[in-house]
Amino acid sequence: MADINYGTFTLGIEEEYMVIDPETRELKSHEQKIVSEGQKIIRDKVKAEMHQAVVEVGTDICADIHEARKDVSTLRRTISQIAGDLGFHLGAAGTHPFSDWENQLITDHARYSEIVNELQEAARSNLIFGLHVHVGMESREMANHIANSTRYFLPHVYALSTNSPFWEGRKTGYKSYRTKVFDKFPRTGIPEYFESIEDYDRFIKLLVKTNCIDNAKKIWWDLRVHPFFNTVEFRICDVPMTVDETICIAALFQAICVKIYKLRSRNMNYIQYSRALINENKWRASRYGIDGHLIDFGKEEEVNTRVLIYELLDFIDDVVDPLGSREATQYAQKILETGTGADRQLKIYEETGKLTSVMDYIHGQFLVGL
Repeated sequence: MADINYGTFTLGIEEEYMVIDPETRELKSHEQKIVSEGQKIIRDKVKAEMHQAVVEVGTDICADIHEARKDVSTLRRTISQIAGDLGFHLGAAGTHPFSDWENQLITDHARYSEIVNELQEAARSNLIFGLHVHVGMESREMANHIANSTRYFLPHVYALSTNSPFWEGRKTGYKSYRTKVFDKFPRTGIPEYFESIEDYDRFIKLLVKTNCIDNAKKIWWDLRVHPFFNTVEFRICDVPMTVDETICIAALFQAICVKIYKLRSRNMNYIQYSRALINENKWRASRYGIDGHLIDFGKEEEVNTRVLIYELLDFIDDVVDPLGSREATQYAQKILETGTGADRQLKIYEETGKLTSVMDYIHGQFLVGL
């Protein structure tokens, strides 16, 4: 059996940050000043988003998790410095605890006008902040195989990322309300199983041909194979509060891909479950985070989510050392001990009774661990 080339599994990470008024702690339009200043230093690694109170950053293609950590850390530091100089604060959470989307301005750009025109209120209210992790691999055929098999693990990793318990000043009862907001969009959620990459490409061509979409970027699933590149993009997670959490989640996704690849190279396959079943677990993860139960479909029973996350760490154990990501993936244990971003937000709210204190905490965590 051929040795695995671990270097094939490159990483790219995108994070969406909230721009905050230091006085009111509300979301605030930065009129793209942060982006235009940022582009002078980090060029196209900073982008505008649909809402003017959002800034998106993206790393280069990173050879491994250490390079990814360095890049994300630099991006957070740089953007934080620029925002501070312009009189803004930044924070990373899946939703803002109390800002109303109705008051937020939409970025003046043809692409966003088109989305708002088509999706109307669903687009205007889509004031959420996510994490996207791209994992490179040898071919799009392999990317399709890996996407099919990794769907099962999406809720497990998503549970660790939950970081949006509040919406418009209310405690939602969810650990991640962000996905509930995003569910209003078409073509979201857990993707279907695709028999082959040709099957997937035919599906996209059909949507384009029938004017459902004008390009494959308008497929907003929790996981998608890139239309041109040999990458799988994981899109299910809330943006984490800290760099350590972001790097942990990226490392987990990378390791799961490599493990599935390793099984495939030994003619073994991970069992495929239906979208409907995986959706049951996704719902549980959004509602309870790491404090609930997910379904173990093999055993056909509920299992404590924390136990399943430890099982996931065991599952990837043989690939994390060659990837150099043991420390990053083990950080999942720290999240299980100290709670996810959502758990920590709720704790601050219980202690203070103030959502402004929650916002101060989110802002205070932005550069922690750098």
